[in-house]
Amino acid sequence: MSDETETNALGQPKLRPKVPVPSDIQVSHDIVKEVGLLPMADLAKQIGLEDDEMIPWGIAKAKIPLSVRDRRKDQPDGNYVVVTGINPTPLGEGKSTTTIGLSQAIGAVLGKPIFACIRQPSQGPTFGIKGGAAGGGYSQVVPMEEFNLHLTGDIHAVTASNNLLAAAIESRMFHEVSQTDEALFRRLCPDGKPFAAVMKRRLVKLGIDPEKAPSELTPEEASAFARLDIDPSTITWQRVLDTCDRHLRRVTIGQGPTETVKNRTGEGPARLQHDRQAGFDITVASEVMAVLALSKDLADLRERLGNMVVAYSHKRKPITADDLGCSGAMAVLMREALAPTLMQSVERTPVLVHTGPFANIATGNSSIVADEIALKLVGKDGFVVTEAGFGADIGMEKFFNIKCRYSGLKPKCAVIVATVRALKMHGGGPPVKAGKPLSKEYLEEDVALVTKGAANLAKHVENAKKFGVNVVVAVNKFKTDTEAEIEAVKKVAIEAGAFDAVMSNHWALGGEGAADLAAAVERACKANDEANFKFLYELKLPISEKIEIISKEIYGADGVDFSELAEKQMKQYTEAGFGDLPICIAKTQYSFSCDPAAKGVPTGHRITVREIRGCVGAGFLYPICGDIMTIPGLPTRPGFYDVDLDVETGEVMGLF
Repeated sequence: MSDETETNALGQPKLRPKVPVPSDIQVSHDIVKEVGLLPMADLAKQIGLEDDEMIPWGIAKAKIPLSVRDRRKDQPDGNYVVVTGINPTPLGEGKSTTTIGLSQAIGAVLGKPIFACIRQPSQGPTFGIKGGAAGGGYSQVVPMEEFNLHLTGDIHAVTASNNLLAAAIESRMFHEVSQTDEALFRRLCPDGKPFAAVMKRRLVKLGIDPEKAPSELTPEEASAFARLDIDPSTITWQRVLDTCDRHLRRVTIGQGPTETVKNRTGEGPARLQHDRQAGFDITVASEVMAVLALSKDLADLRERLGNMVVAYSHKRKPITADDLGCSGAMAVLMREALAPTLMQSVERTPVLVHTGPFANIATGNSSIVADEIALKLVGKDGFVVTEAGFGADIGMEKFFNIKCRYSGLKPKCAVIVATVRALKMHGGGPPVKAGKPLSKEYLEEDVALVTKGAANLAKHVENAKKFGVNVVVAVNKFKTDTEAEIEAVKKVAIEAGAFDAVMSNHWALGGEGAADLAAAVERACKANDEANFKFLYELKLPISEKIEIISKEIYGADGVDFSELAEKQMKQYTEAGFGDLPICIAKTQYSFSCDPAAKGVPTGHRITVREIRGCVGAGFLYPICGDIMTIPGLPTRPGFYDVDLDVETGEVMGLF
């Protein structure tokens, strides 16, 4: 596969792709066995790290501490590029593959300092329909099985932290129902034991002097401190797991024989079951994951975790993780997860992997700290290519309006990934379904169908330009695409205002296949000033108006319809002081509208907001639009059927 006498622009073995391209996992195995991984110590030197700036995690991964960024605070940032895409088919259109292929081209072909920053994949889609997220073909992160499975345990840390808080909520309600205010306070603050640091946060919130000893509180102060008085109907915090499991969307908890409380009504049985309806989300939809992605340092992480609102009291006061006394322990669980993980591509270019929020039900972007570290390491002439999940209408919009707002970073270029296959679908082609053969329309040339569907691409280009970035369209090539179809896509993109549009064949050829794309991105960054970057809305606007701006400007909707619950929640959030937060809309990724079957550029549609969750710690409000689920289900034949272990070699088989 490689010839050690011929090297790329980084001085590494030049990639020798095989024809036909093997499976993704076979490519990964071939690279590891035949070419070998660049030792992590050598990779660290290549990107300019000192000996104490890397924490090895096996032979293929390392944690990068935030001190790497802080030591270089006076160094100028590199060029900031986001990769996004059109509304995809269920098969995906190759954003991760393009992100890695583009970074390989910038580094291994152009010889520029480069980092790719991507999300850690959830095991849900890895074992479900979509597969992993390491990229594909000769544009992927290796070893792909280590990337896709467990990585360095960050998602597990999020699960543990989230569920500790869930347990704290149920336990606190159980004990409050069973005890008087005096008994509660006595157990929370035993004789001779001072207030814990997290307890002092609650004292400050209540207006009580935090320097007081527990014995110095008045009876009224002790009661206010001890009793949270959570209204169960307002609880928004769910348990999580990193698996697609539709049967956990709604469950009843507290059904054990010991989960009973004394009946104080005087009627009926002596004891009552302390149960309630609850549910699970997938881990990457947890607010803890969003907090991790948006935190700037340990202090910021600790503060955001403490500020997470999980419910309201019967007096309509917000109840936070700090109030439950759980936030300090959560921060301890998340401490190591705040450091991004360093890996490498098939061409030995560096990749930072960190956080994994979905874009349809969360923020959909990798972490702020990973991008900040990378931008400092590449310097002013280098490039950082980061990925925004799903279509540009959700992942890119959240990248600009939420992630960039909190980071203060200003991108110069957006790369929009399009495929002929997806544009044919948007032009009226038959539905594309995972696990089923493609219809003949997708295998034969049809320029008219592509041109009609390219209206979807044009709308995404127009949307991206509203933020003041230059747009480059990457036509991700498939073997069934014809030259005429590719030219049709490029023509529509340029007419819509794209800076450039190029075909890219990085899946089959690695960085060489994305050389034209890399050159276009370099020109696009050079031609733009980051000062041109702007947000879509001002935070001071009413919640409803911010949602309407996104819906009209990005989705092309005629307006927004709010349910009675959503109207009530907007009033509640505004009164609680949360009205100035940015908006993170949860909606289908398959359409500009809330109807996943509405392809192309739907018109005459309205956005329906059925509820709005508050992710106050992470720093956004979370409207749920249409029929969107926060934990996916599994198909009849999930991807896990193909995954197995070679017990002789220990190699993973069938992962994709």
